[in-house]
Amino acid sequence: MNDVEAIRGAALDGVAHGFLGRRGGVSGGVYHGLNVGTGSDDDAAAVAENRARATNAVLPGARLVTAYQVHSADCVTVLSPFEERLRPHADALVTDRPGFALGILTADCAPVLLADREAGVVGAAHAGWKGAIAGVTDTTILAMEGLGAKRERIVAAVGPCIARASYEVDDAFRRRFAEADAENDRFFADARDGHAQFDLEAYVAHRLAAAGVTRVEMLGLDTYADADRFFSYRRATHRGEPSYGRQISIIGIAD
Repeated sequence: MNDVEAIRGAALDGVAHGFLGRRGGVSGGVYHGLNVGTGSDDDAAAVAENRARATNAVLPGARLVTAYQVHSADCVTVLSPFEERLRPHADALVTDRPGFALGILTADCAPVLLADREAGVVGAAHAGWKGAIAGVTDTTILAMEGLGAKRERIVAAVGPCIARASYEVDDAFRRRFAEADAENDRFFADARDGHAQFDLEAYVAHRLAAAGVTRVEMLGLDTYADADRFFSYRRATHRGEPSYGRQISIIGIAD
């Protein structure tokens, strides 16, 4: 593996961005590929090299900025660099400053990259089901507006995440979404008794559209089903693997 694969969204054409999987990295074993997870048990030097490769594949020379993700709806506005050990506990980042590569780590959750080209404002959100239902995309849009963006100009792409066919949940999970909004049941398909299949990608896209984002692209890439291309927490769990890697999605503003 020598070439990092950076998947682009048509909605973000002209904006420096990429949804990266596991191709092009130096890690071995269960982390084989481009594992960027500093919280994993992977070799720290390999993770550092993978993070550098990922950044250079999207915005060469930029400083990678990531958060300590906690499945929240919290968003941080990045105006100056902060040290890796001082990462804020949050699940979204926005900036209007050139030279920063905003990075979101996932391993089945939905990465969302957003941009207002006219205002020169970008954002990145980690939307697992907890953050998604709590409104992480809404807080990201609000933070972008705080930097001068307008939501009707914002475009967004939802990157590789676990697909409905791979995402079985129980009835309690389904009820949680129905209690938040009865119309949310359309994101579920009946499965075996007491269970359903949840469409995280479609739900996240719906939240973006409901917030006023007029162009939302869904890449339709299933992290669980494509082991050669993506890391997946659920797949690793089902296989009884001792750990799992994390992939990264990056967006930034070129100097």
